[in-house]
Amino acid sequence: MSSTTRQGYIRPLDFKQGRVDMNHGAGGRAAAQLIDELFARAFDNPALRAGDDGAVFDLPTGHRLVMATDGHVISPLVFPGGDIGALSVHGTLNDVAMMGAVPLALSAAFVLEEGFALAELKRIVESMAAAARDAGVPIVTGDTKVVEQGHGDGVYITTTGIGALPAGRRIGGALAQPGDALLLSGPIGDHGVAVLSQRESLGFEATVTSDTVALHGLVAALLAAVPEGAVHTLRDPTRGGLATTLNEITRQAGVGMRLQESAIPVRAEVAAACELLGLDPLYVANEGKLVAAVAPEHAEAALAALRAHPLGREAVRIGSVVDDPHRFVQMATSFGGQRVVDWLTGEPLPRIC
Repeated sequence: MSSTTRQGYIRPLDFKQGRVDMNHGAGGRAAAQLIDELFARAFDNPALRAGDDGAVFDLPTGHRLVMATDGHVISPLVFPGGDIGALSVHGTLNDVAMMGAVPLALSAAFVLEEGFALAELKRIVESMAAAARDAGVPIVTGDTKVVEQGHGDGVYITTTGIGALPAGRRIGGALAQPGDALLLSGPIGDHGVAVLSQRESLGFEATVTSDTVALHGLVAALLAAVPEGAVHTLRDPTRGGLATTLNEITRQAGVGMRLQESAIPVRAEVAAACELLGLDPLYVANEGKLVAAVAPEHAEAALAALRAHPLGREAVRIGSVVDDPHRFVQMATSFGGQRVVDWLTGEPLPRIC
């Protein structure tokens, strides 16, 4: 396992005696370390090395495809505004869309626990099918496995998506540049709070609905409104929330960021729930929002395009990309101070997606 000093140094993984813990699945610093020191080294190739949510690869025909995959282990399986079925479609479609690609097809793999009610499975699969139909992207292949009772948690779903990438289009975390405007498509934290509100152990109620939705239509509207190349980076801030996503981008691009706390929208119900639970909304998962780094001369047109779409009506500019060799994400607080917005550490929200 890893441990972090006050200076932020992370000890290398102990591959002799260390064990996987919940932090390694949280999408924060420990998860990034596991990817860097194990998976990326073992599977090393240029597409993986890019560090984006999807991989671009060239076909012999000269066309380019994007591939993305996502596992879903959320608990509970059904939550206000969605369920694991719809979420598994939206999550992978969004990863494909964040690369600037047009989603073409999905695969789905199910791990089912012995004893899981068929009525519940039918509901999840039908929800998944409806999400795919609404998105206009078919589920074309899949696999099913069953594990013994007590060795699973009902159902886990892994989806993989492929998409077509238009010629000449390059969008990725490493392409964010100093001066870029940072745009956010709407309020943060809805999904995480909606899921947490259904966990009996937490003992609170919130009238919050998950924002889970497919974003490829919003991305298409954004990209159509500005010249090719004006949008440098797209990312959906899921596990680890907006804060961790922005830190991922600064690491990839070798830049820093300056944010305005007052510009980042958080619904009152989400803010109240986070205060009750001792959470920072910046680190709470979203499943229907995007953040974009856009060339400054095209920022207003990009923002207008987001706001003109039903899924981006509450879009805002939250800050800028800056030149910073330390790769810090810094935020001007509502109280007039400055705060470093670091990676997520620990696992405050297990099984959130």
